[in-house]
Amino acid sequence: MNLKVVVAMSGGVDSSVAAALLKEQGYDVAGMMLRLWSEPGKEDSNRCCTPDSMAQARRVAAKLDIPFYVVDAKDVFRETVVQYFLDGYARGETPNPCLLCNRQIRWTFLLNHALALGADFMATGHYVRRRTMDGGRVELLRAADSSKDQSYVLHVLTQDKLKYALFPVGEYPKTEIRAIAERFGLPTASRRDSQDLCFLAGEDYRNFLERNAPEILKPGEIVTRDGRVVGGHDGLANYTIGQRKGLGIASPVPLYVIAKYAENNALIVGTQDELGVSELTARDVNWISGQTPREPFRAEVKIRYTARAVSAWVSPMEPNQVQVKFDAPVRDATAGQAAVFYQGEVMVGGGIII
Repeated sequence: MNLKVVVAMSGGVDSSVAAALLKEQGYDVAGMMLRLWSEPGKEDSNRCCTPDSMAQARRVAAKLDIPFYVVDAKDVFRETVVQYFLDGYARGETPNPCLLCNRQIRWTFLLNHALALGADFMATGHYVRRRTMDGGRVELLRAADSSKDQSYVLHVLTQDKLKYALFPVGEYPKTEIRAIAERFGLPTASRRDSQDLCFLAGEDYRNFLERNAPEILKPGEIVTRDGRVVGGHDGLANYTIGQRKGLGIASPVPLYVIAKYAENNALIVGTQDELGVSELTARDVNWISGQTPREPFRAEVKIRYTARAVSAWVSPMEPNQVQVKFDAPVRDATAGQAAVFYQGEVMVGGGIII
């Protein structure tokens, strides 16, 4: 085919199979792996880019007889993704750094290196599908395996990135991906999946904050909606929306975290009836088509990566915001997470909940 594809490799089974499938299809394939930032002394514990992961990726590349490159991204990763994570918690949000990593690191920094190498495309092991429409516009679709669908974290992609993107594993169920890895004799066939943030080194994020931004963890008051002080907290970042346990509050009815206000360092609690919201606003909205809808539209909306999509009206606003009105109240809508919009299997876009 004489079309060159750089595969973003992680040392895991999905990106390994992506490389194998593309080579089998006749592409000129090369593997490329990022060396990301790690806390000093924890390089062996990160979810990705550990020495073991890099060795696995090298073995896969050797098995497939493809070139393999390592790109140093430590500084740019620390300055963008890790700082975004810390700044989000300082604002009282619960940030999702995977979103920024996909936008700035994988699909900007790494893509630029792939293109500089002469690549026509870049592929990843994400479970998502792409479809090219008449006229060249690219659509993003949910994965064939709904239990592994990763389209949520790719709502940040634009048309100028998607024209280079390939997602070879998105058409397969996970069980078949492992079978394909075994067919190719890949050493990653039985490698365990990990869901942790890569730079947390397997630890709770609170421990990471204590070491890297202890000033965020300022004690403050726990307050009800009507302003009644019912207790004290040990730092807003230690709590999540919807949390019930560990609040240290004596109350005749169960109380839940329903909001976090960084401006006065207050943790807001309420009853279960107060926990749900009927609408939200999202910022920094990206429309996959590249065109902002002119009218409100019906969609299914996911407010977390693991959340079930629910029906809502989505109303575009300026500048680059949307208002989402749900058919029924939803729990755990959290500032800093993404609200992502779908119509059927097609992802329309998404933005950050504020």
